Amino acid sequence: MNPSSSFKEIGVKSSYMWVGGLVALLLVFFANPATAQLKIGHVNTQKILEGYKEAQDARKQFDEINKGWEEEFNNMRREFATKRDELESQSLLLSDEKKRERLLELQNLELRIQQYAQEKWGQNGEGEKKQAEIMQPLSDKIVAAVKKVSEQEKFDYVFDNAANIILYVNPGQTDLTAKVLDELNKTVASAKPAGASK
Repeated sequence: MNPSSSFKEIGVKSSYMWVGGLVALLLVFFANPATAQLKIGHVNTQKILEGYKEAQDARKQFDEINKGWEEEFNNMRREFATKRDELESQSLLLSDEKKRERLLELQNLELRIQQYAQEKWGQNGEGEKKQAEIMQPLSDKIVAAVKKVSEQEKFDYVFDNAANIILYVNPGQTDLTAKVLDELNKTVASAKPAGASK
């Protein structure tokens, strides 16, 4: 039961988004006669987080919160170890009923320790929620800064090579989504056997 104190990267790592973005980019690249003027850039949000003062402060804030949780967790584990050792050393002197009481107390304490770890560091736990709460404003600022720089520098696409996602798309670029869907659906329709119900 090792609590995780790692600070999450901005964005969602999604291979589907990466592949989808790459396919869209290739379609635009080959469909657009002005591809020679297409301007593509990239950023590394991990490096941005490391160099961004507000992000460093946010990391410290989260680490302090997490440190308090770890101290409480370790106190509970020490209490468990002490009570377990006491039970082992006094085992011969205790009645069966007392042993059962102590064992039940140990089991309940062990369960509390597991629940505490799950509440703090488990999926959808307090740690994840606190991280999201601290990081969301920073994430919004970083995305806004990427958009501003991308527009100023006249980039068409900007990728985040730390999280494999597209952070910016020039609204003037042709969106081929509808045409690709039509093409795919035409293929499905033509593949239906004769006489198949529509």
